[in-house]
Amino acid sequence: MTGIGVRLVQRVSSTRAFARAAPHVVPALDRAVHRLTRGRLLLSARMLPGVILTSTGARSGLLRRTPLACMPEEDGRGWILIGSNFGRTGHPAWTHNLLAHPEASISWKGRDIPVTARLLAGQERASAWRAVLAFWPPYAAYQARVAREIRLFRITARP
Repeated sequence: MTGIGVRLVQRVSSTRAFARAAPHVVPALDRAVHRLTRGRLLLSARMLPGVILTSTGARSGLLRRTPLACMPEEDGRGWILIGSNFGRTGHPAWTHNLLAHPEASISWKGRDIPVTARLLAGQERASAWRAVLAFWPPYAAYQARVAREIRLFRITARP
């Protein structure tokens, strides 16, 4: 995608209209494309890298599969997951799941990887947040719309 295309998508994804529609459309499309391509492709990954997170439900104990944008870390050993919920008021359910059950798995480029999640706080979160904003600036618009602090998780592969 060209620089102009990326900027257009960033501008659109920063809008309130996108925040209302995207949570209903993007995950459903991602799940369908992921299933049809046997884990090799996520539709939203045309814009941002993405994973399918399989976590254990905080209350139900059932496995939950959630397509998420992510920021791969430069050292190649982990990913940052951003609990933006498209700039909507509440924290997304998957963040509650990871807080209750930090051991999960991701599907990344067709590979299933067992991971451990850790909520970032303090200076570590501040540093990761700066990197996230450089990576995808619309997250700043999401944070500006909500009173809650957007949760950031570092996930790393388990041995």
